[in-house]
Amino acid sequence: MNNQTTASGVRHWLGFVGSGTLSFVVDGGVLKALTVSVGWPVLPSRVVSIGLAMVVGWLSHRTFTFAVKAPPTWREFIRFLGVAWSASALNYAVFAAILYIWPYLEPLIALFASGICAMIASYLGFRFAAFSTKADR
Repeated sequence: MNNQTTASGVRHWLGFVGSGTLSFVVDGGVLKALTVSVGWPVLPSRVVSIGLAMVVGWLSHRTFTFAVKAPPTWREFIRFLGVAWSASALNYAVFAAILYIWPYLEPLIALFASGICAMIASYLGFRFAAFSTKADR
């Protein structure tokens, strides 16, 4: 493996981690704002926070993780949404299950645990479906 390949791999993973972190911050920030400042219940607030984090994630992953040079297409966007909603459904199910089992747990702890599960599922889906190229198939 040469230095250019290593640098490209490092940029890819830093892009993934950075984009995921940005999405997580948006998700957690919106969740906390809606539950504390607005007084909404946790589970409906989470639906809103996931949606906003998904938009941020698409733009960020497209730019930084996968460095897509071509203009966005509806097909790519639909594939991204399919992966993102599937990962979000997993995220939400794990989040709700954790809070069902431990109802007095801080919701941000459940958010972190459910986010790890979703992160693995989303990377695989983004890599092999949403942002795949013909060379990847």
